[in-house]
Amino acid sequence: MTGIVDAHVHVWRIDAPFHGWPAASDGVLYRSHGLADARAAMGDAPVERVVLVQAQTDDRETDWLLDLAEGDPWVAGVVGWVALDSSDASTRIAALAKRPKLLGLRPMVQAIADTDWLLRGDVARGVAAMVANGLRLDALVQPRHLRMLATFADHWPDLPIVIDHAAKPVPPGDTDWDAGMAALAGRPSVWCKLSGLRTEQAAEADPLALGGMVERLLGWFGERVLWGSDWPVLSAAGDDYGDWLATTRALTAGLPDDARARLMGGAARAFYGF
Repeated sequence: MTGIVDAHVHVWRIDAPFHGWPAASDGVLYRSHGLADARAAMGDAPVERVVLVQAQTDDRETDWLLDLAEGDPWVAGVVGWVALDSSDASTRIAALAKRPKLLGLRPMVQAIADTDWLLRGDVARGVAAMVANGLRLDALVQPRHLRMLATFADHWPDLPIVIDHAAKPVPPGDTDWDAGMAALAGRPSVWCKLSGLRTEQAAEADPLALGGMVERLLGWFGERVLWGSDWPVLSAAGDDYGDWLATTRALTAGLPDDARARLMGGAARAFYGF
């Protein structure tokens, strides 16, 4: 593989005043992970660019990530966080959008009890500001959100949306997940990340058992699938960076070279616009 763009990388400092997750109870994840650690984990993998994705619901983390990105050309950009339902969301988004490496925002939808939260009127103000400032939405959702996300995508057709971790299905998926994802793939504004699937598998499960899900995702979304590692979270599944790359290589062995290049880099560049 050449020219990889990793569309989903996390870094965090457990000593930062804004750090909340992971906690000590999260085992191997509970230590600081920086850009140097990411490069070391990737070894000789030809990763040309990375996208940093928020992990905390705190404005200070987004500012910190942007500072890191602006100091390192290897970082293509940042998917940050803003409280979209706050009264000052529009002002905050407009200010952040002036920073050249802000690519999009990611509300932590999976952690919100209200499945329809994205459809609320107070959230709409923030979403409208995202559209006005040319940002993208990373949808950190679960299968319970798929019907809602289709309604949301129809209401905001000018907002590019990428479904993080394929909506975190429990492998091998189910009929509701299949129907929901296939329906979303019919919306041209909706993309999908091939990431995070290993951490949803049962402990010690064979990663090649993900083959059916990966095949369906590529069939539904085609050129709108972005590859991401979800590093360092993937280590919670017992994988290192090379393991997930090897799994991806095995699960997509039938792809022609141009489709593989699109999955492993071109799609991320097209979606995030860098």
